[in-house]
Amino acid sequence: WDSKAGEVLAVLEGHKDVVTSVAISPDLSRVASGSADKTVRLWDMKIWEEVAVLEGHRDTVNSIVFTPDGAKVASGSADRTVRLWDVRTGKNLLNLDGHFGVIY
Repeated sequence: WDSKAGEVLAVLEGHKDVVTSVAISPDLSRVASGSADKTVRLWDMKIWEEVAVLEGHRDTVNSIVFTPDGAKVASGSADRTVRLWDVRTGKNLLNLDGHFGVIY
């Protein structure tokens, strides 16, 4: 969305269920989206295309945040885990288990 012009810049399609969270990388090059389809998707903001699908959560992805350097994404899920992902490779770097409830 271009707030100055009031126009849609792009429609990012790919999730198979509702999108529950969105984050923009600090350098504005990527968008990360989390969904009830249990995936995190990474989008290139220059070409407005999906560049990665990060799979591993067992329930809805409710929250997403980029690290300050934009190199990693953390995702929180209703499966009670937080996962850390490498943005460049899409690799799941770390799983933080042991939460007693849904992560929002």
